[in-house]
Amino acid sequence: MRCNDSVLRLAVCVWIWLVGFGVHAVAQQGDSNPNPGISQDDLRRLAAEAAAGPQAQSADPSSLEQGSINFLNLLIEGGPLMIPIGIMSLLVVAVALERFFALRIGQVFPKALRRELHQAIEDTSAASPQSLYEASENNPSAAARILQDVVQRVGRPTSEIEAAISDGTQREADFLYGNVRWLTLAAAVTPLIGLLGTVWGMIIAFYNTTQLGAGTNKAEFLAEGIYVALVTTLGGLAVAIPAAIFAHYFEGRITRMLASIESELRRLVPRFESLEGKARYDISARGLTRRLVGEKSKRRNAAEGSSTPQPPPVRPPAASA
Repeated sequence: MRCNDSVLRLAVCVWIWLVGFGVHAVAQQGDSNPNPGISQDDLRRLAAEAAAGPQAQSADPSSLEQGSINFLNLLIEGGPLMIPIGIMSLLVVAVALERFFALRIGQVFPKALRRELHQAIEDTSAASPQSLYEASENNPSAAARILQDVVQRVGRPTSEIEAAISDGTQREADFLYGNVRWLTLAAAVTPLIGLLGTVWGMIIAFYNTTQLGAGTNKAEFLAEGIYVALVTTLGGLAVAIPAAIFAHYFEGRITRMLASIESELRRLVPRFESLEGKARYDISARGLTRRLVGEKSKRRNAAEGSSTPQPPPVRPPAASA
């Protein structure tokens, strides 16, 4: 993953704090709403009401009270497949926080670089490739890398510069989409993990039901096994839904920012028309260097050739008599 280590550490700390807060809240809820269970007296009373008939059961609605579900214990009872679901939830939180920081407009298209581009666009004279290259070096970002591709092709036909803008935008889009793909993966895989856990839990529940002896309430036993098995599906959907929302949000944000960068750079292309066929620019360790082409290059080569001393002409040997 192309993630900043400090951002990942922050995401892990936030996630641990959220989990701890949730466990504390669940524990307080369990203390405030205790569920001691059914005593022996209640069992005898229910047995007597069942023997008296259905009219006696409907006469006392208090016998239909149900205890509250302890969500934390239910997650623990979900089985070992809750572990990968928990890991995927941690991944979703970490990637979402990292993309929130990385996809800020100041990180992708810095204000100083925008100011330099606007100044070059509004100027009626030819834009200075050297100043644009220095601005891109001082403001490293996705827009700066695309601008360097454009500067490197100054002096070439306009179609090549526009192709460089399109290629650079596509390259930066692939780079920015890199971590968003983890969110898409979590949104697609986590429900399948939950469904796998549910199917496996239901198989175990039905198998255990067949092993019960005669006189046992198999329907109650089966119902308990099924609702525990459904916990993994609940956990998978609880992780997949936010992951899908974050993925679509970040994809739209990347598309909008890159479209803005491409629009600004295409407005800059006409400022390079006066340099077409007159110069070439190369980017190396020394920075941006200019190469003369066309008539200027020929005149410079001719001047260098005239200043070089020429060897004396060779005379043919005299003919013998």
